[in-house]
Amino acid sequence: MFQDKYLELIMTTFKELADYIFPDVKETIEDLEKKFPKRNLPREAEVTRFAPSPTGFLHLGSLFMSLVASKVAYDTKGVFYIRLEDTDTKREIEGSGEELITQLEHFGIVPNEGYLGSKEIGNYGPYVQSKRAYFYRVCIKYLMEKGRAYPCFCSHEQIEEIRHVQEAMKVIPGYYGEYALCRNITPEDALARIKAGEKYVIRFRSEGNFDNKVIFHDLIRGDISIAENALDVVIMKSDGLPTYHFAHAVDDHFMRTTTVLRGEEWIASAPIHLELFNALGFELPRYAHAPVIMKLDNGNRRKLSKRKDPEASVQHFIEEGFPKESLKAYLMSIANSNFEEWTMENHCFDIDKFKFSFDKMSLDGVLFDQDKLNYFSKEIIASWSAEEFYEKLLAWSKEYDEVLYNHIKDDKEYVTKILNIERGGEKARKDFTYFKEVYPIIGFFFEDRFLEIVKDGYPFNEAMPKDVIKAVLEDFAKNNDYSLPNDLWFNTVKELGARHNFAESNKVYKQNKDAYLGHVGDVAEMIRIALVGAKNSPNLHSVIQILGKEEVDRRIKLAIDYLG
Repeated sequence: MFQDKYLELIMTTFKELADYIFPDVKETIEDLEKKFPKRNLPREAEVTRFAPSPTGFLHLGSLFMSLVASKVAYDTKGVFYIRLEDTDTKREIEGSGEELITQLEHFGIVPNEGYLGSKEIGNYGPYVQSKRAYFYRVCIKYLMEKGRAYPCFCSHEQIEEIRHVQEAMKVIPGYYGEYALCRNITPEDALARIKAGEKYVIRFRSEGNFDNKVIFHDLIRGDISIAENALDVVIMKSDGLPTYHFAHAVDDHFMRTTTVLRGEEWIASAPIHLELFNALGFELPRYAHAPVIMKLDNGNRRKLSKRKDPEASVQHFIEEGFPKESLKAYLMSIANSNFEEWTMENHCFDIDKFKFSFDKMSLDGVLFDQDKLNYFSKEIIASWSAEEFYEKLLAWSKEYDEVLYNHIKDDKEYVTKILNIERGGEKARKDFTYFKEVYPIIGFFFEDRFLEIVKDGYPFNEAMPKDVIKAVLEDFAKNNDYSLPNDLWFNTVKELGARHNFAESNKVYKQNKDAYLGHVGDVAEMIRIALVGAKNSPNLHSVIQILGKEEVDRRIKLAIDYLG
């Protein structure tokens, strides 16, 4: 009887403490449950989210997580929403939240509800954490009334001193057990210190033990056994805002998230979250801890770095002009090991048509693979019609490549012909990996760029006599037949070569090198260099057809004049 009376007294004083700290909180968790009821969705539907912090650019890893999260919701006819986690006010960069949304939209990742930059949509908001302070206060008050939360008055210096002691004793670091100096302060003493104006944070009172194990199921990794949480983590900072650990538990519950996709580095924090959900009486969402995108650095694996690696930023790929489809396809190949095989079987790179599975996700961090991204990009660009390529190139260059834009904006027909060289068919050319390299490849088609290329001379074979090259070019200018299709036209190049003692093929030339000056490839190279200013170009017949006789003759004359 005495013990019951004592517990009743203690609970009363905990309630008094909670009422003093949270005088504005009149609602209970039960009231919030009614305000944000379970969603009316089909049984198999998943509710997923992307929860960025407005602390900088969209990281490639964040795009990966948001892509998979939206895909899971899409495949199950569920809901994908965006929540802005802006409680870390010291690191916030103004405008970065809106920029994140813009970049996601660029890749076609548009949420069903949530934070959309300038507005919010949905019935489970606000979707910005700084606007949800009241909900957190309701839940912290509940924990304090139960004796599962308490004010901590420790200074930064005291916390540092605890850490140094733990390091010297070689014990688990953190605020727990005998090292939790404020854990056993009575509610009466805590109330008196708060009234006296002492600064404080609020900590969660853990009931865990590091020696015990907790098991939870991960959608990617299966059952994970890990040490229980015993840390009395901070759940409300001195500024009144919650920490990530606490806010995520409250938000994921009342936004009715069913599956939380996050990086594998969060596995270590899972025991904290499990205990918070349990203490609050919340149903636990399903967790999927995905592999982190890594990079090799001097033979060692490390996470992509915002400071060191340009490819860490999604904006890098946008500015380089990688098609959004290619980056999404590449990331899906990381997400599911069978995606690349699926693209080959179905001749398709549309991830909406691919069935995603957590079972196919890698367990280990994956290395960023530029070559694989380039492969997807080349394949996707090659699959476009020339008209589609032109429109996408025009839109990109308007923002990121003024020189290219000024060359292509007023002559769609001419540029489309250029982009259409050897496009389509079973062996389509795959010259282009990203938009930024288009102008360096096709620039010779434009007079100003061609003159810039050849201003310092032409890369003719120095071993070939100049008078031979001149004779070949003069003959070509007089006798080239622009009406012939590619195969028949190339026969005339062989005939041109024969007239100047060049073998009809490299094979014939190798059989009797002393009898010839070279072979037909050498002749084609002379023409190509004269017209393009380089030894490599798209199909030479197509180049000649697009340039036309007048421009071809002009360029041949320039080359002959250069030869002297």
